Amino acid sequence: MTDAAGVLPGSAANGVSILAKQRTIAGPGFNRWLVPPAALCIHLCIGMAYGFSVFWLPLSHQLGISTSIACPADMSFFGRIFSTTCDWKISELGWMYTLYFVFLGTASAIWGGWLEHAGPRKAGVVAACCWCGGLLFSALGVYVHQIWMLWLGTGIVGGIGLGLGYISPVSTLIKWFPDRRGMATGMAIMGFGGGAMIGAPLANILMKHYATPTSVGVWETFVTLGVIYFVFMLIGAFSYRVPASGWKPAGWTPPANASKAMITTRHVHVKVAPKTPQFWLIWWVLCLNVTAGIGIIGMASPMLQEVFAGKLIGIAKTFNELSGAEKASIAAIAAGFTGLLSLFNIGGRFVWASLSDYLGRKTTYYTFFVLGIILYASAPWSGHLGHIALFVLAFCIIISMYGGGFSTVPAYLADVFGTQMVGAIHGLLLTAWSAAGIFGPVIVNYFREYQLDHGVPRAQVYDVTAYVLCGLLVIGFICNWLVKPVADKYYMTDAELEAERKLGHESSLRNEVGSRPASTEPSKPALVWGFWLLVGIPIAWGVYKTLQTAWVLFS
Repeated sequence: MTDAAGVLPGSAANGVSILAKQRTIAGPGFNRWLVPPAALCIHLCIGMAYGFSVFWLPLSHQLGISTSIACPADMSFFGRIFSTTCDWKISELGWMYTLYFVFLGTASAIWGGWLEHAGPRKAGVVAACCWCGGLLFSALGVYVHQIWMLWLGTGIVGGIGLGLGYISPVSTLIKWFPDRRGMATGMAIMGFGGGAMIGAPLANILMKHYATPTSVGVWETFVTLGVIYFVFMLIGAFSYRVPASGWKPAGWTPPANASKAMITTRHVHVKVAPKTPQFWLIWWVLCLNVTAGIGIIGMASPMLQEVFAGKLIGIAKTFNELSGAEKASIAAIAAGFTGLLSLFNIGGRFVWASLSDYLGRKTTYYTFFVLGIILYASAPWSGHLGHIALFVLAFCIIISMYGGGFSTVPAYLADVFGTQMVGAIHGLLLTAWSAAGIFGPVIVNYFREYQLDHGVPRAQVYDVTAYVLCGLLVIGFICNWLVKPVADKYYMTDAELEAERKLGHESSLRNEVGSRPASTEPSKPALVWGFWLLVGIPIAWGVYKTLQTAWVLFS
C-alpha cells in the first residue's frame, strides 16, 4: 500500500528526513502526470530571471522618483557601489542579469552530481531558499540603496537557485517518461521560458500598486514576489516523486530499433562524460544554437525599430528622422514584437521537444541549424524590401528553435549517456549556456556599435551580424553531425552502476517496492487536474497579457 500521496511508507518511521530522496519514491499507484506540474511550479518562478528588465528603469531613479539623481562625475567605482545619495545606472543594474546565467551554469555544474544523490525534493527546497532569499536580500538592498546587495542577493545567490531549480526535475522527468523524453522535459523547461511572461506583467502591476511619492515600489514588489514564489516552489519541491528503480510505464517496452536511434540502454558516469567527445560536441551544439538566439532576444526591440523605422507606422522616414512621438509609437509596436517572441520561445520549448520524440534528437538539431541558416540569411533581404511580416515570422521561428534547443538537449543527453546521471551531466552542459550568454550579446551588440561608428545606416547594421550567425550555425551543424554513439569503454560496468544506485538510495527501495503487492488504489484524476489548473491558470493569464501587448504589432 502507499500513502495518500503515493509514497512508500516506512522510511518516515525510521527517522529519515522529509527532504531525503527515500521519502520521494513513488508507490505503484502514483500517477506520473503529477510530476510535470510540480516541475512547472519551480520553473515558472525562476523563469522570472528573463523578465528582470522591467525593474531597470524604476531602479535607475529610485531616489529621484521621477528623474534619476546622477552621481558626481569624479566618483570612483567603489564610491558608486556604496553611495546612498545618487541613483544607479541601468548598465550597473544589468550585471544582475549577467550574474544570473553565469551562476546558473556554475551551480548546475558543481552540484549536479549532488542532486542525483540527494534527490529533486531537497534540490528544489534549496533552490527555493536561494532564489526567494535572494529576492528578499535584494529588497533590503533596494531599501538601503546598496547595489552590491542586489548583485549578491539576486545575482549570485539567486543565480545558484536558478541552477539548482532548473536541473532539479530533469532526471526525474526522463525516468518517469522513457516513452516521451522530449515532451516531458519540454513541459518543464517551457516553464522557464514562461516565467517572465507571467512575472513581468505581475511585477508591473505590483510596482504601480506600491508606488508612492517617496517610493517607486520595487522593494515591496521584490518582497511580494519572494513570498509568492517561495510558496509555489515549495509546493513543487514537495510534490516531486521519483520512480522506483526499474519502473516503466504499463505496457511500454523499449523500441526494438533503439540502437539505430542512438538511444543507449547503458549509462555513463557524470565524472566520465566530459572525457567523451560526444559531451563536447553536444556542448558546442547547444552553445552555438543558443548564441544565435540569445543576442537577438536582447536586441529584439531596437532591431525592429532601426530596420523598419517609419515603415512600422506607414511613413517613409529613417529612424533618425523620426520625431519623439513617432519613436514612441514604433517603440510600442516593438514591445509587441518582443512579446510575440516570448510566446514563440515558450511554445518552441514544448513543440520542438515533443517533435524530437518522433524525429530523433539529432534530426531535430539538424532542423534547427538548417532552418536557422535559411532564416538568418533571409532577414536582411526582407528587411531591405520592407516585408515586416516575413521579417517578424523569421525571427519568431528562430526564437522557437532557441527555446527548443534548451528543452531538447536533456533528452539528447539521456539518449547518448543514459538516464542514471543525466541530471548531473545536464548540469555540466549548462556551462554552454553561460558561454553563449557572453558570445551572443557581444556579437550582436558590438557588431552593431562598430558599424554605426563607421557610418553604416541603422537599417543595415544587422546584415553582417545575420551572416556571422549563419556561419556559427554551420559549425553547429557539423558538430551535430559528428555526434556518434559513446564508445563501450566509457560506460559504467554493472558493479559501478549498482554502487551508484546505492549512493542514490535506489537498490533498497527497489527491493522494498518489489516486496509489496501491486497497488489497487485508483489514480486520482481530480488531483491531477487540480494540480494542472494551479499552474495552467497563471500560464493562461500570462499568455493573455502577452497577446495584449503583441496585438499592437498587428493593429
